[in-house]
Amino acid sequence: MSIQQRLETLALTTTMALPERVQRLLAGKPVLIDGQTLAPEIQLMLRLQRLARMPGAETLPFPEARTLVDTQAVMAGGSQPIGAVRDFEAAGIPMRLYTPTGAADPTPMLVFFHGGGFMYGSLDSHDASCRLLAEEAGARVLSVDYRMAPEHVFPAGHEDAVTAYRWAVDNAASLGADPARLAVGGDSAGGNLAAYVALEAARADLPLAFQLLVYPITDVAATTRSRGLFADGFYLTADFIDLANRTYAADPADPRISVLHADLPAGLAPAYVATAGFDPLRDEGEAYSRKLADAGLSVELQRFPDLIHSFFNLVGVGRRSPAAVREMAGKLRAGLAAGER
Repeated sequence: MSIQQRLETLALTTTMALPERVQRLLAGKPVLIDGQTLAPEIQLMLRLQRLARMPGAETLPFPEARTLVDTQAVMAGGSQPIGAVRDFEAAGIPMRLYTPTGAADPTPMLVFFHGGGFMYGSLDSHDASCRLLAEEAGARVLSVDYRMAPEHVFPAGHEDAVTAYRWAVDNAASLGADPARLAVGGDSAGGNLAAYVALEAARADLPLAFQLLVYPITDVAATTRSRGLFADGFYLTADFIDLANRTYAADPADPRISVLHADLPAGLAPAYVATAGFDPLRDEGEAYSRKLADAGLSVELQRFPDLIHSFFNLVGVGRRSPAAVREMAGKLRAGLAAGER
């Protein structure tokens, strides 16, 4: 990290740690939309980004955009403790295994897919969040670096996700994981991949105990109310979504990517679905949760009404986002403990 980036990180960390009353003063008039009030620390962060004229990833060439996404995530992720980290390649796919402090074999394990619109993100962009999940849930986390657009279009990422999960099932013992306590999870595009893997696991009768779906993409061509309400100004923009759709998804109606329209197989794993109040993807994530519930499946939906898309990466700054991700880790811990019984 450069000196400038270190200074920017210090400024972000300091600003996000200010007392809430000070943040409210600096952020300006409260943002109230759809009966929800944006968290003052998030409003202040967005205001500072606008003042700094920070470009959106969708406005940059892909190499620059990927660097920006990773750099921003590292700045906001902080230094999260972890017992051990190991990078390796399996089935032709780069992976990173996080082992929580004091783990004794075998432990539960989450197979995780990062977000980024199927175009951006990496093992590094979600390193801090994976560390926090592993430590707080007491589970190993296997992070998967699947192929992305524009170099690799649909269904490349989805194929990699299934391949990685099958490999994890076959090699659970060597990873120190309990094959009876495996979960899949991810955020945004990664949540879409996790949901797809869960569907494929049920169809193939592969063991899977739990799904952790964080503001997942579930309907590529959605025209929901939340997509209109939060199309601009809340980090994830309509332009970003349009670019992702054009770049990766050849057929938005394909149920492999628009999982909201997929047939639900028997034996689908229980799910926890988290959404953010100020997120264009909010309504489709909640619609998928209702679809699972209407089919009689075990699902818990939790909306964090004062947060935005990508709060999952803000685990090293502020108070609201780290608390929300810790809460998710608790749900993961509980879900995998239930799978043990």
